[in-house]
Amino acid sequence: MNNRSFKAAPGDGGKRLDICLFEMLNGAYSRSRLKRLILQNAVTVSGSCRKPNYQIKPDDTVEIIFPESPPARVLAQDMPLEILYEDCDILVLNKPAGMVVHPAAGNREDTLVNALAFYTKGRLAHIGTSPRPGIVHRLDKDVSGLIIAAKTDTAHRLLTDAFKNRMVEKTYIAFVEGDVASDMGRVELPIGRSLRDRKKMAVKFINSKEALTSFQVLKRYSGYTKLSVRIVTGRTHQIRVHMAHIGHPIIGDKKYGGEKFNRIALYAAGLKFRHPVSGKELTFRLKMPSDMSSLDA
Repeated sequence: MNNRSFKAAPGDGGKRLDICLFEMLNGAYSRSRLKRLILQNAVTVSGSCRKPNYQIKPDDTVEIIFPESPPARVLAQDMPLEILYEDCDILVLNKPAGMVVHPAAGNREDTLVNALAFYTKGRLAHIGTSPRPGIVHRLDKDVSGLIIAAKTDTAHRLLTDAFKNRMVEKTYIAFVEGDVASDMGRVELPIGRSLRDRKKMAVKFINSKEALTSFQVLKRYSGYTKLSVRIVTGRTHQIRVHMAHIGHPIIGDKKYGGEKFNRIALYAAGLKFRHPVSGKELTFRLKMPSDMSSLDA
């Protein structure tokens, strides 16, 4: 079971339980689904079951229990992979733009996990018990570049800890709209799910998580700028949201206001971390993808 617990803020007093819970979860679940869970007694308020129209009191503790669905069996598919490094514990790959990292509802095939399941003959971390076996971190579908996959549960656990403790150095190259005035910059603003569009993230200060992005100008062109970007945190759409927020959306990122291009002009170019088992420092760098090279002429 997956439990989530929230403490009501003073401003939540008087709100309906279903509405308050919808806001606490950043709109990630529909009100109708949350109402069903409340009626199924999967939601408690300060230890007691309530109705959807219960009025929240300040300092109420709301807990929700999501029943876990059994993970769907991962379909192994013979698909091309660009493997840069492999040993008995991990793989480092160059994920192409357009490939989803792991299966999800409505998208069970043609993902990186499907390809890895075939390539490794099912020897991936948490295979059979997780909907995303082997996956330690993610890249957006239309973002290409370096990604690590774990073959063993031990490697997965240690890599997950390394990412959590910010011991993995990730560098991206981005082409953003406009002339970025400062040669170097830093965006430290929290990110949460947009209340207007559940498929988007946004800079917000309630029900959000800290996010830190730093960047350096590599070259300026007429109407756009090439940046080297590093992220300390790994929030969903972090670079895309932060750059759009400061008025420089990534070229090709239609979701966040970028102009048309054949793809999102962003790729994970650098990765530096210690091997989870041997402790050896590993460093990887990628050249500019061919489908972005026209921007760097």
